Amino acid sequence: MPRPSRHQAGLQMTDPSHDVADELAAENAQLRSALATARDRQSASAEILRTIAASPSDARPVFEAIASSSRRLLDGFSATVLQFIGDELHLVAYTPTSPEADEGLKASFPRKIAEFPTFALVRGGETIQFPDSEAADVPQLNRDLARLRGFRSVLFMPLMNRGTPVGMISVTRTVTGAFAPDLVQLLQTFADQAVIAIENARLFNETKETLERQTATADILKVMAASPSDVQPVFDAIAANANRLIGGFSTAVLRYVDGAAHLAAFTPTDPAGDHVLQASFPVPFVQFPPYSLVAKGTAAQLPDTEFEPAARDIARARGYRSMLFVPLMSGDEAIGIIIVTRRATGAFAEHHVRLLQTFADQAVIAIKNVSLFNATREALERQTATADILKVIAASPADVTPVFQAISDSAKTLIGGHSSTVTRVIDGMLHLAAFTTDNEAGNADLLGSFPAALSSPGIHSRVATSGEYAFRNDMQNEPDLTEAMKKLARTRGYRSILVVPMLRDGVAIGTIAVTRPQAGYFPDKAISLLKTFADQAVIAIENTRLFNEVQDRTRELAKSLDDLRAAQDRLVQTEKLASLGQLTAGIAHEIKNPLNFVNNFASLSAELTDELNEVLAPVTLADDVRSEVDELTGLLKDNLGKIVQHGRRADSIVKNMLLHSREGGGEHRSSDVNALVEESLNLAYHGARAEQPQFDVTLKRELDKAAGAAELFPQEITRVLLNLISNGFHAVASRKAETETAGYEPVVTAATRDRGDHVEIRIRDNGTGIPDEVKEKMFNPFFTTKPAGEGTGLGLSMSHDIVVKQHGGTIDVATKPGEFTEFTILLPRKSSFPNGAG
Repeated sequence: MPRPSRHQAGLQMTDPSHDVADELAAENAQLRSALATARDRQSASAEILRTIAASPSDARPVFEAIASSSRRLLDGFSATVLQFIGDELHLVAYTPTSPEADEGLKASFPRKIAEFPTFALVRGGETIQFPDSEAADVPQLNRDLARLRGFRSVLFMPLMNRGTPVGMISVTRTVTGAFAPDLVQLLQTFADQAVIAIENARLFNETKETLERQTATADILKVMAASPSDVQPVFDAIAANANRLIGGFSTAVLRYVDGAAHLAAFTPTDPAGDHVLQASFPVPFVQFPPYSLVAKGTAAQLPDTEFEPAARDIARARGYRSMLFVPLMSGDEAIGIIIVTRRATGAFAEHHVRLLQTFADQAVIAIKNVSLFNATREALERQTATADILKVIAASPADVTPVFQAISDSAKTLIGGHSSTVTRVIDGMLHLAAFTTDNEAGNADLLGSFPAALSSPGIHSRVATSGEYAFRNDMQNEPDLTEAMKKLARTRGYRSILVVPMLRDGVAIGTIAVTRPQAGYFPDKAISLLKTFADQAVIAIENTRLFNEVQDRTRELAKSLDDLRAAQDRLVQTEKLASLGQLTAGIAHEIKNPLNFVNNFASLSAELTDELNEVLAPVTLADDVRSEVDELTGLLKDNLGKIVQHGRRADSIVKNMLLHSREGGGEHRSSDVNALVEESLNLAYHGARAEQPQFDVTLKRELDKAAGAAELFPQEITRVLLNLISNGFHAVASRKAETETAGYEPVVTAATRDRGDHVEIRIRDNGTGIPDEVKEKMFNPFFTTKPAGEGTGLGLSMSHDIVVKQHGGTIDVATKPGEFTEFTILLPRKSSFPNGAG
């Protein structure tokens, strides 16, 4: 080959264009390689993100994509993704190498983290590299695993979720040497994506489970609402939902009744296994270990039934291996249990335990709701029956027979009886008062059995004598029954009988009985209900007696009222007030007993009318019947009110006449005038409020501290002040009722003034005022402007005599009709009575 010329050689040595081109080409190749690597990494990251989006509930496809991308982009021999679960490491994804090595890898997991110190370091958040697995500082377990899989170097990257390790990624290579920092950083990115996938799957599954639980809870609540009187559909729904959401093999709901566990609901598996389950219940608590296991309200588990002899046989027959028990707790008492089984061994997850506890709480609510619903329905039926009986009592106040028949009918219906009877004790004999039957053939024999002596051997006579309820649970087989008793039971068609006494003051006055066609004991609620009807029968008897007594005494009251009116006429026509004391004594002698009858029995009758209305208030009556009852009771109450009104007027007249005619007024002493006025004002106000709670008035006091004391009869002056203040209350109340003036405020003012040797007391009201023609007569005895029954005409007359005649003072009145009335009392400070007089 010819050598180049000097000129050519010089050109080759000095021309820089070739070097620049080579450098640019190399740099471009490097950039293209870096760009390709970046694109490859971005593509891998994008692919992993797409996998995360496409698999929101399962992180395993993401782990597999990460393992594949990690091996490829880090130029690895193999890659694995592992999760920390408890104190164990679980293999969740790997890239295959050889069948033998892959099987060896899978057989190595799960395993305790403590067995691999390297894994424990990674779990602490460290990134670990072994550039050469055969190096002396590499743990033997890691060296053995490298040899098994066929690699020489490895990189471990932890998966950290908010500072908590949840797993790791490992990438291996067949050559020795450390991984470049950019590769470590790339694996860190993949680790972050793995954590995102784990967290997304957890949140998705938690949300899904929560939604499923809420849906199941809503479904069970719907079943509760649709089945308020029967708990069985609720138990069926709870068993089905619990089995589905927990992924169980079977679920059973048991109830505790009378010391035994009863099967209430279950999810079927196969006919043979279901038969074994059903045949196992009911079972006494002593033979049912789960009762004591969860009796204190805490859930319990059997991770493997093969290790529990008491559960092994039925578990094998049914085909399951693990069990979860959650009690139904009502307060501190276990009333049942839910049992979920699975084919696999192992403990149930905590959220499954909580879910089953939620279902247990719903079961308890359902039981209580059904119990309340049925109790309410029974109570309503009882109240309806009670109301019907009260209606009959109201409609038949003078005759108790219809009441007995209504009680007999209600007792038979509500207790579900075959027949019922009501008897009464009259003159030492037991008489049939009412009865019902489903067998007319035995009626003649029943009627022929009464009246019966209290000493007879029958159950009615025994109850009437002892005052205690009794029953026969089998009328054909009890040894002490006579043939006549058995024959009557056969003829009337019953096998069991319950008899309850009607007690008045602890003494039986009759009996109520209910029979049933079947043998057996009566439940406690039947005994309680029959006792209630017995009480109503006693009330009816008492009401009838009282009604008839009231009728008799009403006639006596009418005669007494006529006598009272005659005495009042004689009082008004009496011409001489000087003989008032003698006349009052005569009146008191003449009208004492009739007046007592008026006041006592009229008030009693009015109260009985109110009680009758209260008893009838909750009773459902036809409109015409209700109207008639209201009209009759209203008329009766009005009449009794008039009787009371006139009786009180007569009583008031007599008392005021006695006061008017009496001499002296108690103790005569020095008294604080302001204190007397204050006391009288309070007494009058509270008395008015007691009679009319809606009464309202403004009380003003203008008490002169210098008013001081005066020698007087304080009891009598208090009587005068009470009368004047009460008249003022009546006046302002009348004006308020009559006036149409907006803003009218009733006011009564009490004032005192020091007048030297005298003390002045003024009582003023802004009421109706007093016309001049009335003012001239107002101090005359028996003259009053108040409506009948509200005044006797003696109050102002008596006040005049107390102030003027007894105390030597004066009493004057100033008034203007429609505006005010003011009484002015002037009392001497020193009286003419000797000390201690009165």
